[in-house]
Amino acid sequence: MTQVNSMYHAHSRSDALKAQIDKLEGLAHHTVVIPAFDQFDADTEDILINIYGANHQYVESYKYATVGEAEALVNLPESAQEPLTRDIPKKGLQQRRQVLQSILTNLQPLETQEADLLTGEDREDPPGPG
Repeated sequence: MTQVNSMYHAHSRSDALKAQIDKLEGLAHHTVVIPAFDQFDADTEDILINIYGANHQYVESYKYATVGEAEALVNLPESAQEPLTRDIPKKGLQQRRQVLQSILTNLQPLETQEADLLTGEDREDPPGPG
């Protein structure tokens, strides 16, 4: 049986999105858009491109969320359209969070299904007549 290095912890794709949502929560306490948002958005787009590819709808949805224009693309519920949405920077933050949480909600079951399918994949049948 192959030994697995116990120091190694595989990071799932959803871990990267969760980390971005956590960072966004910290950035959301600022009242104005700061340069950190530019880097945050670039990092988030890179993560989404690595997971889904550059032309995926999630990448486009996130880009629209950065400017507060994602409602139509992701069908945000009325509850997500808080009264603060008149403030475009706050609206953009809110939509970033909503888009990332939506993507995460869709990604997690796929990762679970993928992990289940890959369990035991490294076994080989013994040589001989099949």
